[in-house]
Amino acid sequence: MNPHDSLIPLLGRGPEPEQLRHVRTIPAREAVHASWPDWVHPDIAAAYGTLGIREPYKHQVDAANAAHSGRHVVVATGTASGKSLAYQLPALDAIHRSELRVLAEPGKIHDDGAVTLYLSPTKALAADQLNAIRALKLPTVRAETYDGDTDPSARRWIRDHANFILANPDMLHFGILPNHAWWAGFFRRLRYVIVDEAHSYRGVFGSHVANLMRRLRRICAYYGAGSAFPEPVFIAASATASEPEVSFSRLIGAPVTAVSQDCSPHGATTVALWEPALTDIRGENGAKERRTAVAETSDLLANLVSARIRTIAFIKSRRGAETISAITKRLLDEVDPSLPQRVAAYRSGYLPEERRAVEKALRSGQLLGVSSTSALELGIDISGLDAVLVAGWPGTRASLFQQIGRAGRAGQDAIAAFVASDDPLDTFLVNHPEAIFDVSVEATVFDPSNPYVLGPHLCAAAAELPLGPGELDLFGSTAEKLLDRLVAQGYLRRRPAGWFWTHSQSAAGMVNLRADGGGPVSIVDSETGSLLGTMDSPQTHYQAHTGAVYVHQGDTYVVEDLNEDDHCVMVRRSNPDYYTTARDVTQIEVLETLRTMEWGDITVHFGDVKVTTQVVSFQRKALISNEVLGEEPLELGARDLFTKAVWFVVDNRSLTGAGLIEAQFPGALHAAEHAAIGLLPLVASSDRWDIGGVSTALHADTGVPTIFVYDGHPGGAGFAERGFDKARVWLAATRDAIKACECDFGCPSCVQSPKCGNKNNPLDKAAAVTLLDVLLKDATEATPAGLDARS
Repeated sequence: MNPHDSLIPLLGRGPEPEQLRHVRTIPAREAVHASWPDWVHPDIAAAYGTLGIREPYKHQVDAANAAHSGRHVVVATGTASGKSLAYQLPALDAIHRSELRVLAEPGKIHDDGAVTLYLSPTKALAADQLNAIRALKLPTVRAETYDGDTDPSARRWIRDHANFILANPDMLHFGILPNHAWWAGFFRRLRYVIVDEAHSYRGVFGSHVANLMRRLRRICAYYGAGSAFPEPVFIAASATASEPEVSFSRLIGAPVTAVSQDCSPHGATTVALWEPALTDIRGENGAKERRTAVAETSDLLANLVSARIRTIAFIKSRRGAETISAITKRLLDEVDPSLPQRVAAYRSGYLPEERRAVEKALRSGQLLGVSSTSALELGIDISGLDAVLVAGWPGTRASLFQQIGRAGRAGQDAIAAFVASDDPLDTFLVNHPEAIFDVSVEATVFDPSNPYVLGPHLCAAAAELPLGPGELDLFGSTAEKLLDRLVAQGYLRRRPAGWFWTHSQSAAGMVNLRADGGGPVSIVDSETGSLLGTMDSPQTHYQAHTGAVYVHQGDTYVVEDLNEDDHCVMVRRSNPDYYTTARDVTQIEVLETLRTMEWGDITVHFGDVKVTTQVVSFQRKALISNEVLGEEPLELGARDLFTKAVWFVVDNRSLTGAGLIEAQFPGALHAAEHAAIGLLPLVASSDRWDIGGVSTALHADTGVPTIFVYDGHPGGAGFAERGFDKARVWLAATRDAIKACECDFGCPSCVQSPKCGNKNNPLDKAAAVTLLDVLLKDATEATPAGLDARS
């Protein structure tokens, strides 16, 4: 069948529209089953049988066998491939057999009991897993969640009696490890640690969790010394990722086995790559604007719902999910007044009962269309869907395939569409489908040795148990030098036996796992005085300046005042038809070069830099059209950031030799820098807002034209170094994205940046292509960095 025929419900029966850039069919996959392993207790297999699982898939058995044999393992397969059974099987078998021994000899003390600790990035996912385990109705398994919502009166019982505890990294950090003595019995019997959605631990958050896993392993070793099981087995479930065993090994600091051959069945999925057309709306410097991904996705969702096709539309932002739902309902009301009530928005922030109601209505078919943030992406079991729309690049190929995998989950064929937003990466991908379908997915990037992350974790580890010299390898080669600095700063004391925490306050309080530097700022409703939430201080200049639109759990507010002295932001309820974007100007200083490679006359560096940034203004942009409605100046102080960067140094003669004149250098460098920032997520699992850039025709530290791209987090996040390692691929994609855009002189789809404090001026699109040709002329692959704390 012609793939286009599969898209008729999406496109209609007319001629193929110009927005359709590519159609690819992902073929159906047949199931490959395997027998239950011999070591699985018959009661466990029977319990799964009651749920209709008569025979596991081969990848489930392979992963379960690896864990049962004592190897740390990551199972990295597609959406709805049954990763849960792979980690449940060894864990539940160990618990069941342990409890049966206790029942058989009630008076005997059993030191070889078994318990499991499950960790997920969200409470919602832990709640789903709890329901799945309880559905097995195994009387020997006492599964309970242990998180910030757990009733304090129940916590002691859970600690002493539950044998399958579902928690999150935050609770492990604040509630369990600092109080490990209360958990001694649990740690002595801990057989398995399950890390669900392991691919979500990236960037600074991933760096924090990596050090948290090392602290957990250290406590486990302390209580497990001399026992039959001195260390628990770590099992990870991950979306498909590049070299998942390398990423998970870096996360836990130990060798890992990977199982990545997906043996579950899946229907064929026809995927459309869709680029909204340029409109007559003129943006900055006269550049044409594309129709927004929100408006385009709303049209497509309305088409599919009208055809009674059950569909999910994914978008990153809560506001986007609400807007797609509202526009779709308005469009449907013109066609059939009974249809708008069959469309809903779904996002994090809903109450559990609201969330369950949406899921139930979607499963039953009562709902035909849902616009969702990634809240529905993480492991929630929704099957029977016919179509998926993805509005804007979701960040990684892993996320894209996770999202489009929601369709066809029950084995039927499905359709999906990726709708490009006005962004260089999206432009590149819809015009280079091979970059989506024909290469491996990204590696998960994080850097456990970041001193801004590692230092506080070393303090927390020393507070849990004094740190001995023999334990430093666990935290990497930079740990000893960092410990000396912490001693000099008065945080730790050095004794012959090791390093000791001597303060009365909590060392765990020095670490905010999900923060990116700076203390929290309170968001307060000026009308009611209620605390809406908090924001990390580095974000406030961009997201909480006076006049900014702030969205909290679907409700929209406008910032009245940012009070940095009192760490407080005052907001008022409002419902504007626009959103805001802040714009900044940046200077950068090279502090130390750590790695270098020569590309003929071009030099590429990676190292430490000091970035000085000042937010100077903000724009109001129309929600549906992206049209700029106005720009206002801001008077905010400059901020310094010590971080990591990759930078490209090019000689003037190389540029003039390629036909550029010096007057073109600033526009070429500026345009290439903007596009390169937009394309870095192609090779690193970063978000555009995780990174920043600076370009100059004469930099003070290099004396020649230079482009910098830096991590937007103190100490770095691993993204800039990934850019250094993949520089040739990254810059080639940047050049191709600029060339693929059909605009004349540059637009938001190629070289304009929404953050640019210089009002996207100067920019020279054609000269940027020439500059990138010069950079790539003698480009080679980077030499791998030496083994260090990241390995």
